[in-house]
Amino acid sequence: MLRRPLLSTVLAALVVALGTVVVARPASPAEAPAPVRIMALGDSITGSPGCWRAMLWNRLQNTGYTNVDFVGTLPAQGCGAPYDGENEGHGGALVTTVADQNQLPPWLAATRPDIVLMHFGTNDVWSNRAPATILAAYGKLVDQMRASNPNMKVLVAKIIPMAPSSCAECGQRTVALNDAIPGWAASKTTSASPIVVVDQWTGFSTGSDTYDGVHPNAAGDQKMADRWYPALTAALDGVTPTPPPTRTPTPPPTRTPTPPPGTTTAPPAGGCAATYRSVGQWQGGFQGEVTVRNNGSTASRSWTAQLTFGAGQQVSQAWNATVSQSGSTVTARNVGWNGSLAPAGTATFGFIGSWTGSNPTPVLSCTLG
Repeated sequence: MLRRPLLSTVLAALVVALGTVVVARPASPAEAPAPVRIMALGDSITGSPGCWRAMLWNRLQNTGYTNVDFVGTLPAQGCGAPYDGENEGHGGALVTTVADQNQLPPWLAATRPDIVLMHFGTNDVWSNRAPATILAAYGKLVDQMRASNPNMKVLVAKIIPMAPSSCAECGQRTVALNDAIPGWAASKTTSASPIVVVDQWTGFSTGSDTYDGVHPNAAGDQKMADRWYPALTAALDGVTPTPPPTRTPTPPPTRTPTPPPGTTTAPPAGGCAATYRSVGQWQGGFQGEVTVRNNGSTASRSWTAQLTFGAGQQVSQAWNATVSQSGSTVTARNVGWNGSLAPAGTATFGFIGSWTGSNPTPVLSCTLG
């Protein structure tokens, strides 16, 4: 029989042990690794709508590359399939302008990518920028990427062919740029931040893979996605994601209902309203953007917008619409994927034009079908 002092000691030890068991907590599960952030950088071929990105993202998901995050300051456009669509595909953009105006650093700061896919230079070729000038812009952008992330992996495309009806020389200019890209990449690559050239040019047909000699159709989008995929999955192997950007919530800005300068809204006609925005202007040239809105109560199947210019302006390139010009009137019709507009739905198309003397805002009208 235990004596009382010994019994007390044993009971106290049991209480301590039981207490320890009660308060013990299971080990917390390991946190999931951060996704690898991928930025698609370019012009309308990348972002308007750039449905090769949807095909690429879905192929990654279906083949086990699920821990990826496509990033950018621009939202997705409709491609008929769910996908992570954030991007930096700026319609009408010149890579030389993006570099000269230091537009990339804020995009990098907002999204902190680990890998950049860059198909850029089509508008520069169209504008007859020399290959050396375009490659100098590439180099500046890569320097800015590495300032954001010293281990940035960069996939640079030999751009797809182009054969617009208004630029007979563009095809050969594209060849000249593409021929110079591998040498530039070899001189710029590093072990910490490799540059890989992805050949988007070979096997791509402007006749069967574009809808206008410049922008890819569904077949062209598939070819582009197929070319990006092996290079991207190779880059994904071994990438250590960097911490995501810190976002500080800020109250939304106060907005007034009046249109900004350079914006014109057409009066509604049969439930259709069109708004014109001047995106940019330079000596002899300009970029414009038109948003068509369904103000009716039923969905549309198609839309047509007309712009009447008053000073002899000529439109030379457009995206997200089929555009023709007769005299001072430009007629833009939806393409296959953006004609259906739900009530309050919108579609936006952009274009490049030329001017002499003056460049007043066009008169707008639009109809729904």
